[in-house]
Parts: sequence; C-alpha cells; structure tokens
Amino acid sequence: MRALKRVLAASAIAVPLVIGCAGLASAQEGLDANFGAGQFVANQNGAGAASANSVLNSDGVQHTDFWIWSDDTGVSGAFTGSGATWQNG
Repeated sequence: MRALKRVLAASAIAVPLVIGCAGLASAQEGLDANFGAGQFVANQNGAGAASANSVLNSDGVQHTDFWIWSDDTGVSGAFTGSGATWQNG
C-alpha cells in the first residue's frame, strides 16, 4: 500500500510538470496538449483505482488526479484538482 501511494504521489507531482512545461514551451494558437493515465487492481488484498489527467490549451491549464482503495479495513482515497485560465487578446 505504501508503494502504491508513493508511486501515485510521485506521478501526481512529476507528470503535470513534464506535460505542462513541454506544452507551454511548444504551445501555438489552436493547438492543445492532453495527458491521461489510469490504473486499477482487484485481487485478494482489495481493490483500487487511480488516475491522473492534464490538459493544456489556448484557454488555460488543468490537472486532476485521484486514487481510491478498498479492503477489509474500509475505503480510503484522495482527490486533487487545479487549473488556471487566461484571456487571449
């Protein structure tokens, strides 16, 4: 479980930075950059899912990520969302 949380935390931090910086460096009018990744597992230890998504376009930038895990001790999870918009012109 700790390993899963570490991977999710590292991905949540690294992926938007990589995608966002690359997208900002190469952004042109009318183009956009999108990234999405997800994973799920269901086995004898429990079930869980995780996802990270980033979008960069002429209207702004957005990032969301979440994870959820369920086992015999209960259900836990987390969600993060952020974004910014700007006016063109």
